[in-house]
Amino acid sequence: MKITLGAIAAVALSTAAIASEVSPETVEFTDDGVAVSLTGVAGDPVAGAEAFKNRRLGNCLACHANADMAGELFHGNVGPELDGVADRWEEPMLRAIVVNSKHVFTDETVMPGFYSLDAGKDVAKDFVGKTILTAQQVEDVVAYLGTLKE
Repeated sequence: MKITLGAIAAVALSTAAIASEVSPETVEFTDDGVAVSLTGVAGDPVAGAEAFKNRRLGNCLACHANADMAGELFHGNVGPELDGVADRWEEPMLRAIVVNSKHVFTDETVMPGFYSLDAGKDVAKDFVGKTILTAQQVEDVVAYLGTLKE
């Protein structure tokens, strides 16, 4: 088997990205939100939109209406409409809300912490110790939310 320098560089970069990923237990919240990217890699708004509407990932449409996704079915009305959310919140606060809305609002909010291990009670055994979204998926969703301006 022949190993190229490109293959070595790709492995080194992917290992560095994993090494620099912030773990759910060490996310630092401030009054302004979570200022530091969880991955050090810019979020992809297209991938974020996919995670946002995917029922097996973010499933954000289950609770939030969003005119940008008017063609999608089953917009919820439990949470606020997200049209113009990027005008209301800066990126660090959007990241904090997605990471763990209970830290930003109160423990009473029904929005889950998408990058938190504090999932509440009666968590299915297969999901204990896991986050709903990966760190990069959080960054992608935050990048997508950043496109939702009035």
